Amino acid sequence: MEPARPRPDRTLIVILAVIAALAIVALIVVFTRGEPEVLDESTPEGVVQRYSAAVIEGDEAAAIEYLVPELGDPCVRIGTGPQDGMRVTLVSTTERDDSADVRVLITVTYEGGLLGSSDYEEEGDFDLVRADGGWLIESTPWQLAVCTPEMVQ
Repeated sequence: MEPARPRPDRTLIVILAVIAALAIVALIVVFTRGEPEVLDESTPEGVVQRYSAAVIEGDEAAAIEYLVPELGDPCVRIGTGPQDGMRVTLVSTTERDDSADVRVLITVTYEGGLLGSSDYEEEGDFDLVRADGGWLIESTPWQLAVCTPEMVQ
Protein backbone atom coordinates (compact mmCIF):
# COMPACT_ATOMS: atom_id res chain seq x y z
CA MET A 1 0.00 0.00 0.00
CA GLU A 2 1.31 3.45 -0.97
CA PRO A 3 1.57 6.24 1.58
CA ALA A 4 -1.07 8.95 1.16
CA ARG A 5 0.13 12.09 -0.61
CA PRO A 6 -0.53 15.35 1.17
CA ARG A 7 -3.40 17.26 -0.38
CA PRO A 8 -3.00 20.96 -1.02
CA ASP A 9 -4.70 23.17 1.49
CA ARG A 10 -7.96 24.43 -0.05
CA THR A 11 -7.68 27.76 1.77
CA LEU A 12 -4.32 28.43 0.14
CA ILE A 13 -5.76 27.64 -3.30
CA VAL A 14 -8.69 30.02 -2.74
CA ILE A 15 -6.36 32.82 -1.58
CA LEU A 16 -4.11 32.37 -4.64
CA ALA A 17 -7.15 32.37 -6.95
CA VAL A 18 -8.45 35.62 -5.40
CA ILE A 19 -5.02 37.28 -5.76
CA ALA A 20 -4.83 36.20 -9.42
CA ALA A 21 -8.35 37.53 -10.09
CA LEU A 22 -7.51 40.90 -8.48
CA ALA A 23 -4.34 41.17 -10.56
CA ILE A 24 -6.30 40.49 -13.75
CA VAL A 25 -8.96 43.08 -12.84
CA ALA A 26 -6.25 45.67 -12.08
CA LEU A 27 -4.58 45.06 -15.46
CA ILE A 28 -7.92 45.38 -17.26
CA VAL A 29 -8.63 48.70 -15.52
CA VAL A 30 -5.19 50.08 -16.36
CA PHE A 31 -5.30 49.09 -20.04
CA THR A 32 -8.92 50.08 -20.73
CA ARG A 33 -8.85 53.43 -18.96
CA GLY A 34 -7.90 55.17 -22.22
CA GLU A 35 -8.31 58.85 -22.97
CA PRO A 36 -10.21 61.27 -20.75
CA GLU A 37 -13.85 61.99 -21.53
CA VAL A 38 -14.21 64.71 -24.15
CA LEU A 39 -16.24 67.53 -22.64
CA ASP A 40 -18.86 69.55 -24.53
CA GLU A 41 -17.19 72.43 -26.41
CA SER A 42 -20.09 74.72 -25.53
CA THR A 43 -19.12 74.61 -21.83
CA PRO A 44 -16.28 76.47 -20.12
CA GLU A 45 -14.70 73.13 -19.17
CA GLY A 46 -14.83 71.93 -22.79
CA VAL A 47 -13.13 75.10 -24.06
CA VAL A 48 -10.39 74.80 -21.42
CA GLN A 49 -9.93 71.11 -22.26
CA ARG A 50 -9.49 71.80 -25.98
CA TYR A 51 -7.25 74.82 -25.41
CA SER A 52 -5.04 72.89 -22.98
CA ALA A 53 -4.80 69.91 -25.35
CA ALA A 54 -3.73 72.24 -28.19
CA VAL A 55 -1.06 73.87 -26.02
CA ILE A 56 0.26 70.51 -24.76
CA GLU A 57 0.43 69.22 -28.36
CA GLY A 58 2.26 72.39 -29.46
CA ASP A 59 -0.55 73.54 -31.77
CA GLU A 60 -0.49 77.25 -30.93
CA ALA A 61 -2.68 78.21 -33.89
CA ALA A 62 -5.48 75.96 -32.62
CA ALA A 63 -5.01 77.22 -29.05
CA ILE A 64 -5.28 80.87 -30.13
CA GLU A 65 -8.76 80.16 -31.58
CA TYR A 66 -10.02 79.76 -27.98
CA LEU A 67 -8.68 83.13 -26.81
CA VAL A 68 -10.52 86.45 -26.79
CA PRO A 69 -9.53 88.49 -29.86
CA GLU A 70 -7.53 90.98 -27.75
CA LEU A 71 -5.17 88.14 -26.72
CA GLY A 72 -5.21 85.97 -29.80
CA ASP A 73 -4.87 88.39 -32.69
CA PRO A 74 -2.41 89.93 -32.97
CA CYS A 75 0.12 88.62 -30.46
CA VAL A 76 3.74 87.66 -30.35
CA ARG A 77 3.72 83.93 -29.72
CA ILE A 78 5.79 82.51 -26.92
CA GLY A 79 6.63 79.38 -28.93
CA THR A 80 6.59 76.81 -26.14
CA GLY A 81 6.36 73.74 -28.40
CA PRO A 82 4.87 70.43 -27.25
CA GLN A 83 4.61 69.94 -23.48
CA ASP A 84 5.13 66.18 -23.26
CA GLY A 85 5.35 65.93 -19.47
CA MET A 86 2.29 68.09 -18.71
CA ARG A 87 -1.14 66.93 -17.53
CA VAL A 88 -4.13 69.19 -16.79
CA THR A 89 -6.94 68.03 -14.50
CA LEU A 90 -10.24 69.83 -13.87
CA VAL A 91 -10.67 70.93 -10.24
CA SER A 92 -13.78 73.15 -10.29
CA THR A 93 -15.89 75.50 -12.38
CA THR A 94 -17.79 78.62 -11.38
CA GLU A 95 -20.14 79.73 -14.12
CA ARG A 96 -22.00 83.04 -14.18
CA ASP A 97 -24.20 84.64 -16.86
CA ASP A 98 -21.37 86.23 -18.86
CA SER A 99 -18.20 84.83 -17.30
CA ALA A 100 -16.73 81.67 -15.84
CA ASP A 101 -13.72 80.57 -13.83
CA VAL A 102 -12.23 77.13 -14.41
CA ARG A 103 -9.69 75.93 -11.85
CA VAL A 104 -7.28 73.21 -12.97
CA LEU A 105 -4.43 71.23 -11.48
CA ILE A 106 -1.36 71.36 -13.71
CA THR A 107 1.10 68.51 -13.21
CA VAL A 108 4.49 68.63 -14.92
CA THR A 109 6.78 65.60 -14.87
CA TYR A 110 10.48 66.14 -15.38
CA GLU A 111 12.51 63.11 -16.47
CA GLY A 112 16.10 62.46 -15.53
CA GLY A 113 18.13 63.77 -12.68
CA LEU A 114 20.18 61.89 -10.16
CA LEU A 115 17.20 60.45 -8.31
CA GLY A 116 14.88 59.80 -11.27
CA SER A 117 11.88 61.78 -12.41
CA SER A 118 10.09 64.39 -10.34
CA ASP A 119 6.66 66.01 -10.46
CA TYR A 120 5.58 69.60 -9.96
CA GLU A 121 1.93 70.46 -9.30
CA GLU A 122 0.22 73.81 -9.15
CA GLU A 123 -3.38 74.95 -9.38
CA GLY A 124 -4.22 77.59 -11.95
CA ASP A 125 -7.27 79.53 -13.09
CA PHE A 126 -8.73 80.17 -16.50
CA ASP A 127 -11.02 83.21 -16.82
CA LEU A 128 -13.57 82.92 -19.60
CA VAL A 129 -16.18 85.26 -21.08
CA ARG A 130 -19.30 84.40 -23.03
CA ALA A 131 -19.00 85.38 -26.70
CA ASP A 132 -21.15 84.52 -29.74
CA GLY A 133 -23.05 81.81 -27.88
CA GLY A 134 -19.87 80.11 -26.69
CA TRP A 135 -16.93 80.76 -24.40
CA LEU A 136 -13.54 82.39 -24.98
CA ILE A 137 -10.55 82.42 -22.67
CA GLU A 138 -9.58 85.80 -21.25
CA SER A 139 -6.64 84.64 -19.12
CA THR A 140 -4.73 81.39 -18.61
CA PRO A 141 -2.30 79.97 -16.08
CA TRP A 142 1.24 80.96 -17.02
CA GLN A 143 2.23 77.34 -17.80
CA LEU A 144 -0.37 77.23 -20.59
CA ALA A 145 0.09 80.69 -22.08
CA VAL A 146 0.82 81.03 -25.81
CA CYS A 147 0.98 84.83 -25.58
CA THR A 148 0.75 87.28 -22.71
CA PRO A 149 -1.05 90.63 -22.35
CA GLU A 150 2.31 92.43 -22.26
CA MET A 151 3.14 90.96 -25.65
CA VAL A 152 -0.05 92.06 -27.41
CA GLN A 153 0.82 94.51 -30.19
